[in-house]
Amino acid sequence: MTAGATTPPLDDVTGARQELTVVLPARLRRTPTWPEGPFPFELGIRRTDTRTRATYFAPASARALYGAPGRPCRWHQPLDVKHEGVRLLGVELLRAATARDPEHALAVLHFTVETPILPVLRTLAARDPATAGEPLPGLTGPFDPAVLLAGVADVQDPTAPFALARPYTIAFLSPTERHTPALREGPEGRLPATADHWLWQLASRSNPQDFPLAPETAADHVRDAVRISADWSALVLRQGAAFLGHRPDSGDGDFYGFGALHSRTIYLDALLLGALQRDHIDELTDELSEVFTSPRRLAGRVAGLERSIALFRSGYWRQHLTAHGPANELLLAFQNQHRLPARFNEILAEAADYSRLVQTQESQQISGALGVLTVLGLPLGTALGILQVLGDDSLPHLLVALALSVAATAGVLTTRYGRLVLSSLRGGKGGSARCGPAGSQFLCYGMRTNAGEPTPAGVPSSRAQRTTHGRDLDNPQEVPP
Repeated sequence: MTAGATTPPLDDVTGARQELTVVLPARLRRTPTWPEGPFPFELGIRRTDTRTRATYFAPASARALYGAPGRPCRWHQPLDVKHEGVRLLGVELLRAATARDPEHALAVLHFTVETPILPVLRTLAARDPATAGEPLPGLTGPFDPAVLLAGVADVQDPTAPFALARPYTIAFLSPTERHTPALREGPEGRLPATADHWLWQLASRSNPQDFPLAPETAADHVRDAVRISADWSALVLRQGAAFLGHRPDSGDGDFYGFGALHSRTIYLDALLLGALQRDHIDELTDELSEVFTSPRRLAGRVAGLERSIALFRSGYWRQHLTAHGPANELLLAFQNQHRLPARFNEILAEAADYSRLVQTQESQQISGALGVLTVLGLPLGTALGILQVLGDDSLPHLLVALALSVAATAGVLTTRYGRLVLSSLRGGKGGSARCGPAGSQFLCYGMRTNAGEPTPAGVPSSRAQRTTHGRDLDNPQEVPP
């Protein structure tokens, strides 16, 4: 792969087929009265409805994407709106409820593009400074989601939780004979480096002026490209994905009709599942960071966190969707772009640390309670036993014995052992694991990291706490795509 300056421009290229899918976060206002299920695209006798698509996925993944009988989670609305060379075919809503945001959803808009597709993608990515002031550049006028989803859902503010910086786009382009930069050198020939550069531009929604690739690292940007077959490739990035053909599209009846259908349906659903996983991991990270905001409720918060993790693992955490390879590879590429496996492993490790901390505190409290019983009971039992042996039934003597036992108990409690017992009964606040406020968060000191090293004071105990909503606070520079 060469630098962008040697690659023919894609800005003026119009492919034989150009499909565009836009995904953006929304909040359901009510259950839609639209037809249930995903948008049922048709190609010949093939109809991609819920029943057909569910056969591609494992049952748990199918339930997350399509719902269950009597519990739908996806609806669609066919449309036919044309504006400036772009045609809107329909809208979908996928309920993506989380524990903290039960109205969270993903809106999916399906377009066909009849003009050069890269300028459209750049507009959606707000690459053009002239449109930077718009809430959702490119989705205005008849394509405004607020109009399309009126009364059903509201599009979230781009700065709200779960919201992407810009809508996620999935582009499909099949070339003609003129588009030699994307074509293989014969049916079994090598793929030119320019093809991967075009694929990168489609997925990143940028041209070489927006994001010039350094020649030394250009190949690294497409190392995760999925070679679906000799005919086409896919690339998944943080803010977009793209499918690009590598042989001329012959028109109606060509394989690319089937490829475009898959990019809108099965492969879209694999990426939607990745988006659901990302949103839940974002929420788990937030929940993890709030464990120590109320130290007296530590046990309850840790129990709630463990329950959230268990629900997420059973309902959403899948790295293998189906026996069909490309969908799995696309999901893995999405997960890698958002570092979901590493983040989830950090969450599991840190939750295990907190669980051990709670168990230690509970053991200390139990030991403290037993110590208090010992300190209180031993002097009193000794005094009463002496009186019983002597056969003394005198009330004054009994009161004196009680007073002496209370004094002995008070004396014992002033010793180091007594103070340790009282501290353990209060929850181990004098122990080695202490939690204290640091700014607006509570941080633990004395806990050990996964590598076995003590966590320095003032530093979050794992990388998961330093990562929120897909941004790495250790590396604040955001990659534009």
